[in-house]
Amino acid sequence: MNLKSYLMIAFTISVVSIIGFSLISLLISDQKIIQFDRAIINSVQGLESTFLTKVMKFFTFIGSAPFVIMLSLLLLFFLYKVLHHRFELILFVAAIAGSAILNGILKHLFQRVRPDFHRLINIEGYSFPSGHAMNAFTVYNIISFLLWRHIPSKLGRVMLILFSIVMILTIGVSRIYLGVHYPSDIVGGYFASGFWVTTAIMFFQYYQEKRYNKVKQREKRMA
Repeated sequence: MNLKSYLMIAFTISVVSIIGFSLISLLISDQKIIQFDRAIINSVQGLESTFLTKVMKFFTFIGSAPFVIMLSLLLLFFLYKVLHHRFELILFVAAIAGSAILNGILKHLFQRVRPDFHRLINIEGYSFPSGHAMNAFTVYNIISFLLWRHIPSKLGRVMLILFSIVMILTIGVSRIYLGVHYPSDIVGGYFASGFWVTTAIMFFQYYQEKRYNKVKQREKRMA
């Protein structure tokens, strides 16, 4: 697949993410999604048990800022020392930091109050979009993107994608289960992060291609 195809796919995903986020935010502003949110919350929290609560608290910790920072530092070390990536480090840092900044801006703009139906943990701050959802979507998509070409087998790549999907969805569901987010907060977080991650990857791929072509042209002139 050539650069133009990659960029077109990334651009399409970015546009779909923007449209999806805009629709979710409009429904929230018009109070037209509250019944949907309540129905999903009731279904998820209807599964409550002591064991499941412990599991969901574990996954919500995995999606928290402290864990994401720790994981990011470990991955940066792995990318630099083991895979010998250099330029990819910029993409990784920009994606993670940018996602956190974007989440803070959006929360401040919308200022949606968290649900108060049945909370299993206490937390402050605004609700929309979910920071945990954005963290998970950004981290595991960037990890999949950067590790994809280093996995030779098709099965290994499928396992990588499935693992990322499970982590993203489970972290999102954990926030609903624990009563600190509406489902629309989670979906909105996925869309917001989807836009940011695909845009970052799009610019990364474009710059990499330009950089590669310059090196090739220099080698031809020297030959």
